[in-house]
Amino acid sequence: MDAPVTLVILAVTVLVSWQAFGNRRLLERLLLWPPAIERNRQFDRLVTHGFVHADWQHLLFNMVTLYFFGRHVERMFAPYLGAFGFVLFYLSAIVVAILPTYLRHRHDAAYRSLGASGAVSAVLFAFILVQPWSLIFVFFLPVPAIVYAVLYVGYSIWMDRQGGDNVNHSAHLWGAGYGVLFTVTMEPRVIEVFLARLMSPSF
Repeated sequence: MDAPVTLVILAVTVLVSWQAFGNRRLLERLLLWPPAIERNRQFDRLVTHGFVHADWQHLLFNMVTLYFFGRHVERMFAPYLGAFGFVLFYLSAIVVAILPTYLRHRHDAAYRSLGASGAVSAVLFAFILVQPWSLIFVFFLPVPAIVYAVLYVGYSIWMDRQGGDNVNHSAHLWGAGYGVLFTVTMEPRVIEVFLARLMSPSF
């Protein structure tokens, strides 16, 4: 099977999100609600929030991105980490991406966060690190991956400072950074590959 771990993660995320759409109690138990971690020691929320989504559009965007880029990253990581190394990467990315948000809002009873965007950003940026000139289709328009990465980071920083749009841009940024750091730690030579490919554009 082509990239089986990616497909399993995708299937589990769709199933759990779908169940949570019609079950408010399940949704409230799985999403990131900082006081539940602070008071009740429900540390599992640092992971489970990445398997529930606000709506079908939110879920579809994340899962389409995971499907197209996760398969490549899974195959890239397999020689270094084995068959299930991608699971370690993905689950740890969920946690790392949300930690700054949790620490910032750990006493805020009104704050909630959910979605796989942080982990998906990690997957996407791990891919961009080795394929900087691949084309990413944004609203059906082809954009070089490295250009998309720069715009993505700039937009996320700006929106994180602006706030008020109910999107956790901080998780996007930390997830993207973790994807790059994890990949470089796993294989330091990827920096040389990135710089060489960056200097030789090809589409």
